[in-house]
Amino acid sequence: MNSEDSQKTAVVEADPIIQPGLTLGSVTDKISSIVLTKPATPGWVFGFLVAFGLLMLLNLVITLLAIWGVGIWGINIPIGWGFAIVNFVWWIGIGHAGTLISAFLLLLHQKWRTSINRFAEAMTIFAVMCAGMFPLLHMGRPWLFYYLMPYPNPMWLWPQFRSPLVWDVFAVSTYFTVSLLFWYVGLIPDLATLRDRAKTTAKKVVYGFLSLGWRGSAVHWSRYEFASILLAGLATPLVVSVHTVVSFDFTIALVPGWHSTIFPPYFVAGAIYSGFAMVLTLAIPLRKYYHLEDLVTMRHLDIMAKVMLATGVIVAYSYVAETFMAFYSANIFERYQFMDRMTGKYAPLYWLLVACNLVIPQALWSRRVRRNVVLLFIISLIINIGMWLERFVIVVVSLHRDFTPSIWSMYYPTHWDWATFAGTFGLFFTLFYLFIRFLPMISIVEVRSLVHQTSADKTMHS
Repeated sequence: MNSEDSQKTAVVEADPIIQPGLTLGSVTDKISSIVLTKPATPGWVFGFLVAFGLLMLLNLVITLLAIWGVGIWGINIPIGWGFAIVNFVWWIGIGHAGTLISAFLLLLHQKWRTSINRFAEAMTIFAVMCAGMFPLLHMGRPWLFYYLMPYPNPMWLWPQFRSPLVWDVFAVSTYFTVSLLFWYVGLIPDLATLRDRAKTTAKKVVYGFLSLGWRGSAVHWSRYEFASILLAGLATPLVVSVHTVVSFDFTIALVPGWHSTIFPPYFVAGAIYSGFAMVLTLAIPLRKYYHLEDLVTMRHLDIMAKVMLATGVIVAYSYVAETFMAFYSANIFERYQFMDRMTGKYAPLYWLLVACNLVIPQALWSRRVRRNVVLLFIISLIINIGMWLERFVIVVVSLHRDFTPSIWSMYYPTHWDWATFAGTFGLFFTLFYLFIRFLPMISIVEVRSLVHQTSADKTMHS
């Protein structure tokens, strides 16, 4: 073994993807026991009840919205897009990290994705479910959603395919379908493991049905790997396409503050930025509560912090470029719009988002900060708040000072706006709590493969 190989081996041992000492059996026991043998803890029950309570609040708000209409929200003229669209864009962005980790990094053979891809994929699916309801609720008559679908009808009424709102239907539905299929295909071998280890007949039947007759034969593994690569190849372009299409909702408009060609890459980078922040927000408590430090190591947290830092720099560049072009273009409407953001009535929110998205995350340049779990968790929360504020500023602040001063108005969200937003957290965390209780939150098969490969590499080097 030459000196270069020795240096690489030393680095890996000093900062491993998974802690040394794990065996194939211990990995299977540790992950499957959370689902099969350990009872629901008081912490899980309390968190689930809180999330379920918020979900019931969401059901109440949707019922009242169907009865009374969108007038219960704070939207007005000219601010026709309020919390609904702000939350739609924010939740769609949250899901981007799951697709990037599960699909894009799989194609690049990045081993560090192994311990975090499963719950990141689940996060994507649940976030897209939360996002998808907002455009429907914003319609005012959600039961007429099919008008956006290209279906044959006797009146020959077809959607306006030049509208990005119609593109959203195709983009988000495709994104959700591919993400769900990719997540479920990856679960199949693990579901078979739970089936074989289950003690009760009910669990054996349920996990046996969901595992689709998996027996671990060479044919099954061949088809599993082929399906995984195929779905990863389909999902990877969606990382770019989905939020690009969402950005077109704003870009093709003539409203000052929206009409910008930098929005597509800016939105994609911001989505990955907020998505990785949410993965850290979920991973750090899960890692601590379920004692998964040997599977989700500091190296995982450090790499995700670096990805956040990189995408945060892109977002910072986009802020600077957008502001520069508003003044350099000599467009009086664009110039006024950005001056209003900085000095108008919504200025505190603008400067708060600058602090959350640009200033505070610069601490991630320090390795000590990236290795401090508490600070990393706080920064991830701050970034999530900042990215929500960014969507609020883009949507609301750009609308409240339109071309016509006679209709200028302020937007104040009502308690129903806040209740709807809180309710989507209830939906998200209710599904997430059920996921970590009844399904393996970490891929057993992929971690076992990594353990086997690591032990083989050590044997070869020795």
